[in-house]
Amino acid sequence: MDSSCGAGSLGRVCSFSLTSPFPFLLDLLPPGVCNLLNPAAIYANNEISLGDVEIYGFDYDYTLAQYSNLLHSMIFNTARDILIEQFKYPEGLGKYDYIPGFAIRGLHYDVQKSLLMKIDAFHYVQLGTAYRGLKPVPDEEVIELYGGTQHIPLYQMSDFYGKGPSLKQFMDIFSLPEMTLLSSVIDYFITHGIEFDQVHLYKDISDAIRDVHVKGVMYKWIEKDMEQYILHGDEIYAVLNRLVNHKKKLFLITNSPFSFVDKGMKHMVGKNWRDLFDMVIVQADKPNFFTDRRKPFRKLDDKGSLQWDKINQLEKGKIYKEGNLFDFLRLTGWRGSKVLYFGDHLYSDLADLMLRHGWRTGAIVPELETEIRIINTEQYMHSLTWQQALTGLLERMQMYQDAESKQVLLEWMKERQEIRSLTKNLFNPQFGSIFRTFHNPTYFSRRLVRFSDIYMASISCLLNYDVNFTFYPRRTPLQHEAPLWMDQLCTGCMKTPFLEEMVHIR
Repeated sequence: MDSSCGAGSLGRVCSFSLTSPFPFLLDLLPPGVCNLLNPAAIYANNEISLGDVEIYGFDYDYTLAQYSNLLHSMIFNTARDILIEQFKYPEGLGKYDYIPGFAIRGLHYDVQKSLLMKIDAFHYVQLGTAYRGLKPVPDEEVIELYGGTQHIPLYQMSDFYGKGPSLKQFMDIFSLPEMTLLSSVIDYFITHGIEFDQVHLYKDISDAIRDVHVKGVMYKWIEKDMEQYILHGDEIYAVLNRLVNHKKKLFLITNSPFSFVDKGMKHMVGKNWRDLFDMVIVQADKPNFFTDRRKPFRKLDDKGSLQWDKINQLEKGKIYKEGNLFDFLRLTGWRGSKVLYFGDHLYSDLADLMLRHGWRTGAIVPELETEIRIINTEQYMHSLTWQQALTGLLERMQMYQDAESKQVLLEWMKERQEIRSLTKNLFNPQFGSIFRTFHNPTYFSRRLVRFSDIYMASISCLLNYDVNFTFYPRRTPLQHEAPLWMDQLCTGCMKTPFLEEMVHIR
């Protein structure tokens, strides 16, 4: 334990070490605060009653079908070999392997500067999370690269679908191996003093990753060993069967091909899985499916072969390819808040449905489970509590301007920054939490709140709630409301209502 004391107007000051926290910190934590959050819970951004939902829609990959992390290594290795064999990149790249846990979802990549970084909801780069290749870029260099600021102007940021003029946001789980490959290739070129064109490199890697998907390589791996790659299949059957038994209509809209979806659903749900669904649409080409009226639906026979009939109705038990949402709405009449659609990609799956069409949306965020388990640890809670205490002290005591007090304030600021960095590393040593920068929500979190009514770690979380359950988002204080919250601790931590009930959700 390290401790330091400062005198002057501020009185006695003690510093804090995460490795062995002072016993007094335990007194700052309310009873039961560790293990407070349930990883199997569903969290609400917007009030929604499941009793009002008549129709449930689902994406397939990473929504109904959750995949093992082994898939990331396979995608990385195959795309790396495509770069070497087809794009004639240096054979030395073959020495690079996938690094589990290097990147997190939601990062931005500045193509011209070759920077992979985390940006908060206010367009500021989180210092300490900018990487060129596999090495961090000093904060001073990051600030210099952006004209003396951490701020990224709006015109440079991602557009509605995460593809800005110079910045690309990686939003789906399949992008984890892409970010790691991008960083590995840049690391090789920098290490070996090889000059490269940033735009061509980014495009080549994107094309190599795309080939793994488009040419069906990934589908073949999964089909050959579904036990190894597909997780929680039995729970998916329980969710779907329960909804059907309560007279809910179900549909599936996925970009994956029918043969792949059919084999996966048979593995998870059984050979009669199609009996559970009123509509099944494959190779939908989302997000274009939600915005482009030009592609008509085409029917597939039971073997997956295309039929030529004009589609005037969508029949239960039939399989359809492509199409568009406008024809879907016209043929089904399924509109507005009686429809709840689940997907893992905030842009491709959810954004248009919520903002343009008024459907209710549910985001599947597998990372939520791991992050909640970290939040529930004593180490995290001690760290957060002490950060809040220091922040409150800094805010209230900055009025003291004598030399000794100023020195103490500087020490507190340094200690606060050290604790924030240690807290970030609990989630990911390079980039921290998917949901937060040091204190602000991430850009990913901003989109999650904007595009989803509810979010959860997996679709199986629905099993923990009655089919008529109403989700009420907790009223959290706006900054000007915070002093009015009577149960606010002196440290700034907020008590959560219904503490005991939440612990026993599952």
